[in-house]
Amino acid sequence: MKVLFASSEIFPYAKTGGLADVAYSLPLALSRDISISRVMPLYAFMDAKSFTHVDNFTITLNAAHYSVEILQHQQKGIITYFVKADLLSQTQHPYGDEKGDYPDNALRFGIFSMAIVELALRLGITIIHLNDWHTALVPLFVKKYELRIKTLFSIHNLAYQGIFEKDVLATLGIEERYFTMDTLEFYGKVNFLKAGIAFSDVITTVSHVYAQEILTAEFGCGLAGFLEFHKKKLFGILNGIDYEMFPQIQTLEEKTNAKQTLCKEFDLKNNARPLFIMVSRLVEQKGIELLTKSMDALLDKELNLFIIGEGEEAFCKVLHAFDKKYANFAFFEGYDEELSKQAYRSADFLLMPSLFEPCGLNQFIAMNNGAVALVHRVGGLAESVHEKELRCGRGISYHEQNKKEFLYAIERALALYKNDKKLKKIIDFNLACDFSFTKSAKKYLALYKALL
Repeated sequence: MKVLFASSEIFPYAKTGGLADVAYSLPLALSRDISISRVMPLYAFMDAKSFTHVDNFTITLNAAHYSVEILQHQQKGIITYFVKADLLSQTQHPYGDEKGDYPDNALRFGIFSMAIVELALRLGITIIHLNDWHTALVPLFVKKYELRIKTLFSIHNLAYQGIFEKDVLATLGIEERYFTMDTLEFYGKVNFLKAGIAFSDVITTVSHVYAQEILTAEFGCGLAGFLEFHKKKLFGILNGIDYEMFPQIQTLEEKTNAKQTLCKEFDLKNNARPLFIMVSRLVEQKGIELLTKSMDALLDKELNLFIIGEGEEAFCKVLHAFDKKYANFAFFEGYDEELSKQAYRSADFLLMPSLFEPCGLNQFIAMNNGAVALVHRVGGLAESVHEKELRCGRGISYHEQNKKEFLYAIERALALYKNDKKLKKIIDFNLACDFSFTKSAKKYLALYKALL
């Protein structure tokens, strides 16, 4: 068995969210049992000189020829291949800039998908593990050319589907027969994600609960019926984290010192107060609107709050205004991997008020650092954070996404903070849990074997 794991971003080479962390950690866990390599695009902001050239070839889409160079880099025994091609590799961000998504993303990731197929053939790959819409054309190409390669397609967030105008079909050399409700057509447009769902041999999502949720109108993002039709090949496997990337905190003294340092650095007074943190993309999905509506009531309580993230300008402006208004709130706008890790080590509580959450990794990182996760009970959060059940991932959760329920959960957190004995029991319980990818890797391995 030879597996090629394909993703549009892989840590540490490129990262915009949790997909990059999973694309780093899951293959690493799988490499203990199988031969696995990774592939991603080479972007303009990456240092190509630090990688090794291994191959050149040409792919063809609708009679247009595209030159591809393959480079590689080995880390921790796993080879990552990089696809370098015009259009695909000329951007300073994987998907877009301040103006929005790049207008040629359909062609960019069409080139990437065809390059994945060609690379897989040259490497003698038996299974291609694909991730999100950027790689979703690969199963279509595999079926179209009747290749003896199996495909597993993972959906990390159904809200991002890769929807384009119909004329991209001609650009990519995809025949009109694929433009039907049963394949790529989606309200008169082309939906790349549907290709991954329709033509892959197996579909996975990043939690069992999310696999069930996406079959409903509320969470199905317009594809609930389509997914229901394909549900026999749909499986949910909960994500995990890599303990080397996110090491466990060793002592509570270490945590106390980290908290004091963070509070001093960001001028948060009285570090004896419970410290709540949020490390997040600042977009609607993450519950930022509920948070901002609750901020006055929240910051009127005896607590400190620290938020680190980047995203929609309107949310950032509101958070900066609260930063100026309240002495017990600090906001860092931007992405900073080390500061994020420092925040987890410092936190007493992590906030995740997401509208929906396929899985989430933050709760695992927080609990592995002795922080209690406070979450909206949806998707992977419902599966991994438990308030009433004695299961790994003890925390606080609320059901209804409204200010009253959210603030009541905050009150429960504050009461827990005052109960030293109970709080320590929960922290110790979580620190003894295994939030790594070990169990998840075994489930993926079972799916791989079933494909052969």
